Amino acid sequence: MRISKAINTTLHLLIVMAVFASCTKEVKEVKVEEIKPVKEKAIFVLLPEDGRVGIIEVTNQKGAVVIDKTNHYTGVIDTDTAPRTPEEMEQQKVQEIFGRALGAIPKAPEKFMLHFKHDSVELTKESEKLLPTVLEAIRRLNAVDVSVIGHTDTAGSKEYNYKLSLKRAQRVSKYLTENGVDPNNLEIESHGKDNPLVPTADNVDEPRNRRVEVTIR
Repeated sequence: MRISKAINTTLHLLIVMAVFASCTKEVKEVKVEEIKPVKEKAIFVLLPEDGRVGIIEVTNQKGAVVIDKTNHYTGVIDTDTAPRTPEEMEQQKVQEIFGRALGAIPKAPEKFMLHFKHDSVELTKESEKLLPTVLEAIRRLNAVDVSVIGHTDTAGSKEYNYKLSLKRAQRVSKYLTENGVDPNNLEIESHGKDNPLVPTADNVDEPRNRRVEVTIR
């Protein structure tokens, strides 16, 4: 009895294995191919500039689309296919695709206007308070080109105003160099009364023209 049970059990195992083996032969390997998305040969994205948004039109012989919303884009596969309908591109995707190019674009220059008291190289109180902001901008932009241009109103002679506006530019430049700005990065100019911010007749005392313009690049 013990031998027959053992044989019987062994036969059952062999039958199960045979059925399992036959089942595995019936299974066919199916290769699933990855569906690859169609890639555009060109992508056009509308990015903001100084907080402003413009408009772009992408055209080929099969159609045209207009993009007027920030971070929206279109793609072009070829000349025989119209540009795709514009969609919004996530900021992360913008950085992935265009990050290196955007990083290579020079930063926009920053400009400051400092005003002076009448017939003086003394800044107004408001402009005196602005000097640390000018200095911070130079450091933040790692600026190597800082233009400092002095101006006057039209009161007085041309020669006198040329000297006065030069002294005003030198006054601002002195503050910058005393606070760590490399003198070699400064470009000092004097325009006297030749380029008034507010056009006036000659010999007119106009406070807005008594100024130094600082452009940081």
